[in-house]
Amino acid sequence: MSIQIIGSGFYLPPYIENSKTTGRIIRKNEDWIISKTGVKERRISKIDVDKMGAIAAEKALNGNGSPDLIINASGVPKQTIPDTSVFFQKELGLKSIPCFSIHGTCLSFLIALNNARSLINTNVYERILIISSDRGSLGRNPKEPESAALLGDAAAAILVEKGKSDSNNFHYWKMNTWSNDAALTEVRGGGTFKHPLDPNTKIEDNLFTMDGPAVYKSARKKAYRMVLETFKNTKFNKEDIDWLIPHQASLKAINAYSEYGNFDMNKIINIVPTTGNCVAASMPLALATAIHDGRIQRGDLLYFIGTGAGLSMACALLTY
Repeated sequence: MSIQIIGSGFYLPPYIENSKTTGRIIRKNEDWIISKTGVKERRISKIDVDKMGAIAAEKALNGNGSPDLIINASGVPKQTIPDTSVFFQKELGLKSIPCFSIHGTCLSFLIALNNARSLINTNVYERILIISSDRGSLGRNPKEPESAALLGDAAAAILVEKGKSDSNNFHYWKMNTWSNDAALTEVRGGGTFKHPLDPNTKIEDNLFTMDGPAVYKSARKKAYRMVLETFKNTKFNKEDIDWLIPHQASLKAINAYSEYGNFDMNKIINIVPTTGNCVAASMPLALATAIHDGRIQRGDLLYFIGTGAGLSMACALLTY
């Protein structure tokens, strides 16, 4: 089934927080942060996710017409009700266009892209706008310095429609979830489990918590197997990949695709040192950045792969 990315855009907040400044917040020095995470700086937003996402979306829509569906593919909502996609629609002034969310934590964009493919190729919608917008900095827990040092803010948007050619350019999709690892990455508050009105709910329950070493250990093996399965089940080889676009989890996680996965480091899109981990916005931000700086060209073979809380892992192979 053919699907074409016809527009892309991103928003990076103007305020840059370097790791020296971050270190004062989490009581660690700059060298410790960079050695643990690879993040030299991250962006901190002064505006909320709906406005961030709308800025990115306006760039993606520029000259490409209006969508007939908006999908919010962010990690954390603006509020519980109504859905964050409604606020994107309002900011963009796109009245009456249907909108909803697909929530798969850091894999939200990739899951949304696959769902958009199905909706377009079954003629339910013609042109779909996918927006990922996250303010990870609001969830930083100073008591967990390594994960707190990772998080940053950003938004990215992608506009897709049916491909111009009859040939299939969405070559492969795979997703797995291992719920035994659910407790490795959490925000326990905000729902029924740790409700805001529950007297036992603590402030820390509303902040991001992650066992980074355990996630890395589990995800690295699963990623290796998923990569092997991808090239076993498609006509492509690793050497055919023009760009590997991983979830920007950490520098260590990105380097693992070269160290253990044998991908050429020069073909891996890596924005972690200057943006940090921007949750669900990380993957589309890496994509949009590489499109706009000219690295990704039409006809390039792109391989997306990443992890999300759950623990989930997904990958997609498509021609841009």
